[in-house]
Amino acid sequence: MKTGLSDVLGVEKPILSAPMAGAAGPDLVAAVCNAGGYGVIPLWGRSKDYVSDGIDELRARTDRNFAVNLNLSFPYEDQLDMCIAKSVHGVSLFWGMEPSTIARAKAAGLIVLVSVGTASEAEIAADAGADAIVAQGWEAGGHVWGQVSTMALVPAVVDAVDVPVVAAGGIADGRGMAAAMMLGASGVWIGTRLLASSEATIHDTYRQSILNATEADTQWAHDLYDVGWPDAPHRALSNSTSRAWLDAGCSGPGNRPGEGERIGQRPNGDPVLRYQSYTPMPGTSGDVAAMSLWSGQGVSLVREVMPAADIVDEIYEGAKTCLRNGATAL
Repeated sequence: MKTGLSDVLGVEKPILSAPMAGAAGPDLVAAVCNAGGYGVIPLWGRSKDYVSDGIDELRARTDRNFAVNLNLSFPYEDQLDMCIAKSVHGVSLFWGMEPSTIARAKAAGLIVLVSVGTASEAEIAADAGADAIVAQGWEAGGHVWGQVSTMALVPAVVDAVDVPVVAAGGIADGRGMAAAMMLGASGVWIGTRLLASSEATIHDTYRQSILNATEADTQWAHDLYDVGWPDAPHRALSNSTSRAWLDAGCSGPGNRPGEGERIGQRPNGDPVLRYQSYTPMPGTSGDVAAMSLWSGQGVSLVREVMPAADIVDEIYEGAKTCLRNGATAL
């Protein structure tokens, strides 16, 4: 299944790992790369030395191409400088639209992927030189930039730009990948399904919640888990925190039930507050089930913990079968 995206990224399988901060470390990203996909490692919000070390750790695990994810709503210039200095293959830019940054990364020889929520944003990014557009639908887990569904967004973006489009949001198996390809996408962006990989660095309570959830168990909110990252809409599993917030009438920051309450502790000893934007990792203690358990609506398709390489292979082979056989493959 060779696509225009395969050529741009230099990969065998046009499957990208979503840059799930706190969950996607070097082991997960390298596993995706080594399986023939394209790994994206989140290194935003960190020092230049941390970014340098993160790139080196990943390169020690794979000799394949990968990208570093940068969040444009936080200071990112130093991180981009390091990506350029280390000659990484690509950068993935999200949560903002900075044409000058796209142009700068391109001028330095990096492949640039830009996440968008509308076709008009895609046009701006493509005009600035983006090599590929990640069209993130509202079904996506974690922080969600737009409010258009994947099914509607992908063809709109495909029609708007002349560069490869990556479909993101709600895709967790080969059927979803095949559907995205039929809509014109050149590849897919996988997040929630990879949370159940053996390499994902998340707490067992979080992983089990993913495995038990249905498609109706996620919740989108504009300002629920906003401590540490305000004004950033997101989708997570419904839990005691979100239900209490709903019962209180979805009150705004400053008036939410239990606001400021310490509900746990990070492995390094720092507190985890209720409503904090935090991915529970191994070693987190306290009421983990009440924390921000990021998840997309494709979660009902996630029922087994598998190595990331096997997940990539399963999705890829499933998509090929669907595209080859159509409805008879179902």
